[in-house]
Amino acid sequence: MDKSWMHLTDRFRSREYGKGVRQFLTMARAHALGNNSVKCPCRRCRNNLFLHIREVEEHLFITGIDPTYTYWIFHGEQEPMNIGCMDEDGPDNLDDSYVDDIDDMLGDIHAATTVGVDEDTTPHTMWTSTVEPEPTTFEKLLEDARRPLYNGCTTFSKLSFTVKLLHIKTIGGWSVKSFDMLLQLLKTAFPEVELPDSFHDARSLERGLGFRYIKIHVCPNDCILFYKEHSNKQECPKCKASRWLSTTTSKRPIPQKVVRYFPLKSRLQRLFMSKKTAVSMRWHQSERVHNDETLRHPVDSEVWTTFDREHCWFAEDARNVRLGLASDGFNPFNNMSKPYSIWPVILVPYNLPSWLCMKDSFFMLSTLIPGPKSPGNEIDVYLRPLVDELVDLWENGVDTYDAMVGERFQLHAALLWTINDFPAYGNLSGWSTKGKLACPTCNLDTESH
Repeated sequence: MDKSWMHLTDRFRSREYGKGVRQFLTMARAHALGNNSVKCPCRRCRNNLFLHIREVEEHLFITGIDPTYTYWIFHGEQEPMNIGCMDEDGPDNLDDSYVDDIDDMLGDIHAATTVGVDEDTTPHTMWTSTVEPEPTTFEKLLEDARRPLYNGCTTFSKLSFTVKLLHIKTIGGWSVKSFDMLLQLLKTAFPEVELPDSFHDARSLERGLGFRYIKIHVCPNDCILFYKEHSNKQECPKCKASRWLSTTTSKRPIPQKVVRYFPLKSRLQRLFMSKKTAVSMRWHQSERVHNDETLRHPVDSEVWTTFDREHCWFAEDARNVRLGLASDGFNPFNNMSKPYSIWPVILVPYNLPSWLCMKDSFFMLSTLIPGPKSPGNEIDVYLRPLVDELVDLWENGVDTYDAMVGERFQLHAALLWTINDFPAYGNLSGWSTKGKLACPTCNLDTESH
């Protein structure tokens, strides 16, 4: 649909603008709520408020439509999905068409579970990894990967088609009920198609691939995590607040607050269990431009050079991972009238080239801190599982399979940078970013203006 009318300034006398508004409202009306309400995309509302279609029309003429709202995903237009993970100006352009490389992925996982294990070794003494699925689960994955979607199908296997459906469900925000209804419709219309019976069955594939997280209960006043030495306590030892909701009719007690932690070691191991990413994880040493004063990537920075000089043992192996940590709060409800702030903690692997390390495909969600309020200076309470794992990765490392060379090595990791705005900087570092010494760089020389 032509959207050039969105940038016209003469909204009342322009026929093109009026025609564009009518086309937009026709599409929006088909996806309106029962009371003919839709999100208003004007410059003032910016899709934060549900208004009647007539009010939306008035706003579009009086205030004008938000020119940055180019994909009308809240009014019926499908959001474009970019499957490729590189920019067009990257060295290796990727085709956006769907490529089924499930067999290669399972082959790498299988190699990781078998290389380096003696035939005489008993199952109890075998090397095991947190990313390796159980043998029965792996055999089922392999069977589903080899089974065609239907007799004669050469495009999809049962596994690859199910993974694709789960991906579309996530991107489109489908409910579990709608996903189950789609599966039943497809199985009824095409009985010969091999599909799981429900979302629960499809989700079991993700567990087989090692996509898991840990739920950790939190003191409602952010004092402690009920973790390790506090895992069996029923109330906070500092403020004496109960771990559980008191007003609940459920047989199982419901925790007052839960933080979700995604283990880091398994995600770092998976970066080397694929031949493609294992090569990219060495880029900072093998392929970057050397002896050049231009800052193209964090590897060219003084911090990286100083770190390598002070920790030579870490720099000797290019596979050891340098990480950045980013965190900030956002409102997940797309409605600023609901005061709620949830804080994700994201890790970025800087071993990758500059056109990959900042792609969301390689962002690693580490911790999901619940709301409704910002954790503030107590964010360190929520970061304890990550800090414990980073300390272990620095001191001991984790046994990892490298698919590029077909051998195991001890993987270490270090956190070099944090990425955040100034208030979050104060929360993460403990520095007071308000008052006389607000600037951590200038310190005593901070200017008053």
